[in-house]
Amino acid sequence: MKPLTVKEIKEHLQTVKDKKDPFIEQCKKDERKSVQTLITAWLKKNERLLAMREEWRMMTSFERSLRERGFQWIAGIDEAGRGPLAGPVVAAAVILKEDCEMLGLTDSKKLSKQKREDYYSYIMEEALAVGIGIVDAGEIDELNIYEASKAAMVKAVEALAATATPDYLLIDAMSLPIHTKQSSIIKGDAKSASIAAGACIAKVTRDRLMDEYAEKYPLYGFDKHKGYGTKEHLAALAKYGPSPIHRRSFAPVKDYQ
Repeated sequence: MKPLTVKEIKEHLQTVKDKKDPFIEQCKKDERKSVQTLITAWLKKNERLLAMREEWRMMTSFERSLRERGFQWIAGIDEAGRGPLAGPVVAAAVILKEDCEMLGLTDSKKLSKQKREDYYSYIMEEALAVGIGIVDAGEIDELNIYEASKAAMVKAVEALAATATPDYLLIDAMSLPIHTKQSSIIKGDAKSASIAAGACIAKVTRDRLMDEYAEKYPLYGFDKHKGYGTKEHLAALAKYGPSPIHRRSFAPVKDYQ
């Protein structure tokens, strides 16, 4: 039987899912250097995939445990924008499908902008429900940032009601004044898939809002720093004073009023 060409081997490897597949052993015995290069690359890629699947299994451990206890509508909740000097704090609540798989989803701060955008699109299309809550700078000044973050999370949960009412909440490092059963998880966006999904939605939503504010208030460069206290932002703040979306209770914003 005529041996497969390197091109045919490469194409067939794309269909192999298990390193125990007889085709893998066959390729290992092939003395062609190009085939050995292909099989080495496939084995490395398969190893990475297995590691990511194990990470996903760990990321869904809270959700699986709760489903075993009878909960079905488990919402993960997180916020974005506690630290900036300008703009809103945004929270998102996400209920994922039981069988969903988003390999590589983790703490949104560790993801590139493109990765966050990709996960955002997938979550918005595939999640059972997504709720978003926004508290603007004026409310932050009235409440303080901790209470404003909590208020944004409550709004996000309430926004879920149009699609689904959660029976359990997984929240990143916070407890909410809601009667729904809940757990507060420290660094939850790195430990729970649902919270990580909420963090991603909140972060992308807030970044897009800041891009819009950049067009409305072009002197401050909000599209670049998203309201955080960068050198460029502080220089603009000193030169032009606070904009309508600056948090006037925050230092150093209150020093320029």
